[in-house]
Amino acid sequence: MKLKSFIQNTSDWFLTIPDKSLSSAYKSALKIKEIENKHFGGKKVSIENSDYGTSIVTYFETEVNGHLQKINTGLAFFKASSFFLNISDLQDKQPHLRNQQDHQCQDTNTSIICDKLKFIDEITSHYQVSNPNLGTDSENEKITPEENIDKNKLATTNNENFNELKKTSLSQKKNNNNSNLASASKKTGVLPRSFINTLNRIKQEIDPKSGETEEEVLVKYRKSRYRTALSIKFILLLIIVPLLTHQLTKTFFLTPIVEGYFTNHEQIIFINRDLEEEALSELQHYEETLRFRGLIGLGPEFTPEKMREEVRHKAEEITYEYRHHGIDSIANIFADIFSFISFFIVIVTSKKEIEVVKSFLDEILYGLSDPAKAFLIILFTDMFVGFHSPHGWEVILQGVSRHFGLPENQEFNFLFIATFPVILDTVLKYWIFRYLNRISPSAVATYKNMNE
Repeated sequence: MKLKSFIQNTSDWFLTIPDKSLSSAYKSALKIKEIENKHFGGKKVSIENSDYGTSIVTYFETEVNGHLQKINTGLAFFKASSFFLNISDLQDKQPHLRNQQDHQCQDTNTSIICDKLKFIDEITSHYQVSNPNLGTDSENEKITPEENIDKNKLATTNNENFNELKKTSLSQKKNNNNSNLASASKKTGVLPRSFINTLNRIKQEIDPKSGETEEEVLVKYRKSRYRTALSIKFILLLIIVPLLTHQLTKTFFLTPIVEGYFTNHEQIIFINRDLEEEALSELQHYEETLRFRGLIGLGPEFTPEKMREEVRHKAEEITYEYRHHGIDSIANIFADIFSFISFFIVIVTSKKEIEVVKSFLDEILYGLSDPAKAFLIILFTDMFVGFHSPHGWEVILQGVSRHFGLPENQEFNFLFIATFPVILDTVLKYWIFRYLNRISPSAVATYKNMNE
């Protein structure tokens, strides 16, 4: 009985593969259609059909490519499973699949399938790229009639039109080569791209027929204003959320726990040796200051018992101060972990906002004048990888070690200063050579002149 039920369940699952595969492909096509209607006016997802930046269009194209892959996979499973169902013994259990090719679109089920396939073909036809190597096959499909065809007629048709197919395929290859050359020449034009864009903008503003309507200008302005507001809000959100998480978790959750632990372990005063040496040096300095002021008459002379009492009070103050510093340092470690988690959650759940911010920052940075770009690059390099940068890195490393209550390691500091600025300088030079030199060569020339 178990074997029969297992076979029955397996056969039922196999029979549902065509419907599931087709439904998956249909859902992916609906998602592509939703993206087109929502962001590209019902047209193909491309930079020509939108006012978005390159980063946003690339994001939508990535989503569309993912849905197209799902459509191809679903259709492949649909065709393969339908083929095997037609030639297997399981067709007795599904009579409507037996003559699916002969009686297509005659009952309700096949009409639904036809509608879904037709919709999928309409969506995927926007993103099909013609392959010049397949020119012969496409021409054969156009030449052969779709109805009442036999093998003899197909053979004679292929023999008679072989030369024509060869000519058309060669002409297609030439056209593709010419288009490739045209696109290449467009990418590397004689005039700078910014100069051409400026001329096009002036021509569009002068010519009333080629210009945009007031409504289109207003729509673009509103989109730009919305993008700016969204970018600023998201940047503030990236700053405020981790800071609030750090302060709230540290004040209301972590600090009471660490204080309770230090209260139960009163022998713990210093969390590292550096803090202990610093506290002893401070106490010794205080005692010597009292003796010195008493000797020169600027303060009272203390007896040994009075001096011991004053030093004891100061030691209690130092103990409280350094215990609180240890509590604060340990709480900072876990609070920073919570802040990083909150920052990561905001990043993961805001992919579209990140694309908008990226395009916004790219527009600002690359929209600066060449002297401004060169000034920012020189300021950044002199501050972090320049001659005086090791002193700044020392201050940063000391602040980080004190924030987390870690002992300062001079060897690690020297190794970090000797390697990290060099790596940062190499990455910056590669960015200038690889990207900035291609996008704004005049800014690179200005940078070199200012640096010299």
